[in-house]
Amino acid sequence: MKLKNVENKQRKNPVVTVKQGKLKGAVKKCLDGSPYYSFKGIRYGQPPVGELKFKAPLPVKPWEGIRDAIEHGPVCPQYNLDFIDFVEGSDDCLSLNVYTKSLQPSSKIPVMVYIHGGAFLTGSGNAETFGPEYFLQHDIIVVTMNYRLEALGFLCLDTPEVPGNAGMKDQVLALRWVKENITMFGGDSDNITIFGESGGAASVTFHMLSPMSQGLFNKSIAQSGSCLSCWAIAHKPVERAFRSAKALGMITKDVNELLEYLRSVPAHELTRLAFKTRTQDEKLRGLTMYCTPTIEKKFEGQEQFLTEDPIDLLLAGKVSNVPLLIGHNSAEGIFMVNDHIKRLEIFNKDPSYMVPRDLAITVSKEKLDEFGQRIKQFYFGGKDVTKDDTQAIADFQTDLNFMYQIHRFLHLFQSTAPVFLYNFDYETDLNVVKNVIGLDNVKGACHADDLFYLFHSKKSWKIVEDNDRLKKIVYQITKFWADFAKTGNPTPTKGGIEWRPYTSATKEYLLLSQDMKLSNNLNKERVEFWDKMYADAGKPCIAVSSL
Repeated sequence: MKLKNVENKQRKNPVVTVKQGKLKGAVKKCLDGSPYYSFKGIRYGQPPVGELKFKAPLPVKPWEGIRDAIEHGPVCPQYNLDFIDFVEGSDDCLSLNVYTKSLQPSSKIPVMVYIHGGAFLTGSGNAETFGPEYFLQHDIIVVTMNYRLEALGFLCLDTPEVPGNAGMKDQVLALRWVKENITMFGGDSDNITIFGESGGAASVTFHMLSPMSQGLFNKSIAQSGSCLSCWAIAHKPVERAFRSAKALGMITKDVNELLEYLRSVPAHELTRLAFKTRTQDEKLRGLTMYCTPTIEKKFEGQEQFLTEDPIDLLLAGKVSNVPLLIGHNSAEGIFMVNDHIKRLEIFNKDPSYMVPRDLAITVSKEKLDEFGQRIKQFYFGGKDVTKDDTQAIADFQTDLNFMYQIHRFLHLFQSTAPVFLYNFDYETDLNVVKNVIGLDNVKGACHADDLFYLFHSKKSWKIVEDNDRLKKIVYQITKFWADFAKTGNPTPTKGGIEWRPYTSATKEYLLLSQDMKLSNNLNKERVEFWDKMYADAGKPCIAVSSL
């Protein structure tokens, strides 16, 4: 009887011993009512405050006794784009969450580590948005994380004190913690998949290139993002750091004085600097994403996350040789349509502002103007755009910010491991972002719509709960992802659809929609349009990989 009471107590208050100490979690219920173990707010790094502010994180120190892992840790201070409001959070935000159905080290359950998106300036790994229940039904361990955002995570001064990429190094430290400890949660430390969406997908592809991340994961899933997008990598970050101080009321030309001042600024006041530090050109060109990963200078005695241009690393084959599942939503750009319409007068008068930054900063004014006219002709028939051209605007913004650079990464990715490409085109009540925006006349799935098919949340579950058709769709998509995490193949068993690997010869992809099917040459004409533009600008492009 006593032994049974001990077992019941353990189920109510599960305790796990990791390398750093003991953690007490909680028991939650899966969709079928069976139990799973939840460990939230696990600290993986020391508080990056004071002298550690803006620096690479340090591993958490061991502790005595039992730490509660019941509630989420603080989120990073941020300006929440969904609620258009500040979230104070805390700069002491380096925590992660683990969800598992077994605590037996012998279980060796495949592990999926999710890196949240949010433009590197907003978001968290909290279960309110990224609940694990859909994946747990496939016997997967799910890990989510918080990391430093905006200036706290991506300030760069090109100095040994602040070389940049602190937020990416947070992610690396979290992955190291998972590699070291996940066995105690029933996980297989030799079968870890990293996956992310938007900025999280860019992060995933950065980890595939970074020497700091090698050996920490075995497979990758990149949804709606790539490290090749101009929004994913910082442009003149030191100049932005000085503009940040000026925006906060302090003018200096001394980098040491700058650092001392920024360290003194409360963490929540360092939010929204991406907006406050825009140049005139940036106000008219591209997404407002500027506090992002950067190419670091090398300093003796330090680990660098990224010291070469991602394109150069890809061309040199300096990339993780792991299976990759990559793709995008069919109408990512829906969320940019209304913003584009607000700037119609500018774009119609000077189409060169539709040219992406990475091309705009390298070509002549004459070539820039020519590129702008090409875009206007290809997407809008050479005519001035009106507020009724929503489908064409959505297609343009999709290709500009997401589609082409995902294909470009895919084509330049030199690996012997299998690659699987998808196009997410479901249109149901679960397309929460699209439905909120209200552009029903635009065909396709909007940016971030796929997340509601992958993660359980109170808001989305109300839509799914009594809808058997949506339940089947959610189950199928999460099964693709989970089977890929388990085996490196999203369709390892016979009997259903076979998702065949992408090759440069066949260019096959899976259309994820009500009419699911295998096809090839996704967005062929649109890819070729951008490829010619990059080739004409003297940039490495898709054609390079097929020579």
